[in-house]
Amino acid sequence: MREIHIEKVQEIIEKLCIEANYDLSKDVFNALDKSKKNETWNLAGDILDKIIVNAEIAKNERIPICQDTGMTCVFIEIGQEVHIVGGSLEEAINEGVRRGYNNGYLRKSVVKDPIDRINTKDNTPAIIHYKIVTGDKLKITVAPKGFGSENMSQIKMLKPSDGIEGVKEFIIKVIKDAGPNPCPPMIVGVGIGGTFEKAAYLSKKALIRSIDSKNENKFYSDLEDELLEKINKLGIGPQGFGGKTTALGINIETYPTHIAGLPVAVNISCHATRHKEVIL
Repeated sequence: MREIHIEKVQEIIEKLCIEANYDLSKDVFNALDKSKKNETWNLAGDILDKIIVNAEIAKNERIPICQDTGMTCVFIEIGQEVHIVGGSLEEAINEGVRRGYNNGYLRKSVVKDPIDRINTKDNTPAIIHYKIVTGDKLKITVAPKGFGSENMSQIKMLKPSDGIEGVKEFIIKVIKDAGPNPCPPMIVGVGIGGTFEKAAYLSKKALIRSIDSKNENKFYSDLEDELLEKINKLGIGPQGFGGKTTALGINIETYPTHIAGLPVAVNISCHATRHKEVIL
C-alpha cells in the first residue's frame, strides 16, 4: 500500500489551478494556428490571430487567459493501492483550489447557494469526480470551466428510434442555439449513453481529452470528423463574425445504456478549454 499525504495533494491542486488558467494547452494552440492559416475571411483570421496573441501574453506574463477563471472541475483517478493520509482528500482538494485562486490572483466565481448568490470568496467548493482504478498511482486533472460556454450546454433524452440521425441533429441544434454566445471557436464535448447524469459527465470528461486525439472506436472517430465539418459549415465563425472556424474540435465519449434510452449531452467550451494534469 502506497501512502500519499494530503499536503502533496494540496500543493499539486494549487499549482494546477494556476497553470491551467495561465497556459493554453499545445493541442489548442496548434488548432488555432492551423485554423488561422485556413481562414479566407480576413476578419475571422484577424480574430484568431488576436486569440493566439492573448494566449501567448497570458503564458509569458503569468496572467489568466480569460477573466472568467471558471468553476474548478477536478477529476481524480485513485489507484486501489493508494492510501491518502493526513486528513480528508476532499478537504485537501478544496484547500488546494482555495490557495490556487488566492495565490494565482484568479477571479473567484463560485456562489454558496444558487438562489441566494453569496460568493464564497475562494472559488470553493470544487466539482469533484472520483474514479477508482487499479495500481498505486493518483492522477489529478484540474479543468476550470467558464460559464459563458457552460450555459450553452444541453442534454436530451432521445428515444432509441431517433437513432444516429437524431443524435447528429441534436448536436448541431445545440451549436446553432449557442451561436456566438460561448465565444467561438468552440471545443465540443459529447456524451452518449448511460443515464441522464452519466451522459452529462461523459460530455464534460470529453473536454479534457486532447483534440489531437480520436475516439478509439472508428465509428465514433468518423462521427467526430463528420460533425466537426458540419459545425464549421454553419458559418458562425470566431466570436460569431463568420468564417470557417466555429469549432476547433469535437470529442465524443460513450457508455452502455438502457434498452429504452438514448441520452445525449453536449458540453460546450470556448477555445480556452483549460486543463492540466499530474500523476503522482
